[in-house]
Amino acid sequence: MSERVLEVDGVSKEYRLGMIGGGTLHGDLTSWFARVRGKDDPNIKIGKEHLAHNQKFWALKDVTFGVNRGDAVAMLGRNGAGKSTMLKLISRITAPTEGEIRIRGRVASLLEIGTGFHPELSGRDNIYLNGAILGMNRAETTSKLKEIVEFSEIEQFIDTPVKRYSSGMYVKLAFAVAAHLDPDVMICDEVLAVGDLAFQQKCLNKMADIARKGNTVLYVSHNMRTVSQLCNRGLYLENGRLTYDGTVERAMELYGGSSARSVSRNLDEVPRARNRGETMRMLAIDFEDTQSLEYEMDSTMVFTLKSTAHIAEPRLRIRLILQNSTATPIAMTQTEPFEVAAGETFTRRIRFPLDSVAPGEYVLKISLVANKPGGISTYYDTIVDVSRFVVVDDPAVNAGFVWRESLWGEIRLKPLELG
Repeated sequence: MSERVLEVDGVSKEYRLGMIGGGTLHGDLTSWFARVRGKDDPNIKIGKEHLAHNQKFWALKDVTFGVNRGDAVAMLGRNGAGKSTMLKLISRITAPTEGEIRIRGRVASLLEIGTGFHPELSGRDNIYLNGAILGMNRAETTSKLKEIVEFSEIEQFIDTPVKRYSSGMYVKLAFAVAAHLDPDVMICDEVLAVGDLAFQQKCLNKMADIARKGNTVLYVSHNMRTVSQLCNRGLYLENGRLTYDGTVERAMELYGGSSARSVSRNLDEVPRARNRGETMRMLAIDFEDTQSLEYEMDSTMVFTLKSTAHIAEPRLRIRLILQNSTATPIAMTQTEPFEVAAGETFTRRIRFPLDSVAPGEYVLKISLVANKPGGISTYYDTIVDVSRFVVVDDPAVNAGFVWRESLWGEIRLKPLELG
């Protein structure tokens, strides 16, 4: 049985809003004195609501989960879901209002640029400082020093005060320190996005090595590519509550926001990006020959799309972009051009062959578009999440075979021929 290294038991975190946070001691004192006298807060921004005295906010509410040694866990959720608060609690930067967190081993965290670094100290001195914070003696840190400096790629500036580092240099050194000081639990927030792509990949490979060696990784990111590459388990938080704990694929689907898998949908009420849906607008979509939007491989999806045109367009097309469950585009197709008149409400029946689309969950993005001379496209209306559907394997053809989307992608090519 795997060893449990982290236990989060009924944890909640409450904050009081509007009390402090003016940015300076003087600002907080003047705001407080105004409240005492019943006056308006002189520091409140124009257009902002005055918060009630002692208004409370639960950033996390009754969160419970456990993490085993060797797990690489993605913590997903929209902004404000409570992810960063949870990581700060685990890192012991702040304490929970309710509940208990139990950690067995050493924790290294990379939460914000510059966290744990003293700006006046050099990069080298900050390495020793972080080692001491993690409970390592000077000899242990010295034994890792060369490896840390080489990984960080900033050897030329290692004796320069870190206050002169760029944000990318900060991240490189901070990650190198956190990853090489033998943490039992490594925590990494979205801060990695600051680094260049090559260094991001280098960091992901290092975190994967940490997990393979039996240590634990907690990872927060809005980049689903890196999440699927690194993690083997997913937690999904919504409004401060843990609503899902299971496979990373399902957690990513929840994060992506599943539009209703309905055979009929009113598209007129779906929000658009600015300046879209004014000259033309999609009104409704209806799927035929299905009750669950589940299709076998190499079958054909059939739907009718109802739209209205406020202007004439002689070369209108319906463009379909196929996205995977994390909203990454994987293929595009479109109709031949057709003509619509100003004021016309038109309906088109579309056949979409699903040839070679591998088993999995997918998202339809549909646009009304016209191709102008010179190859320039005019987009009249676009909906990024028209519907989700599922492609399943034919059990009679591929009995016992499971398509591994994370390794093989979303397109399954025809069988290879021997000869």
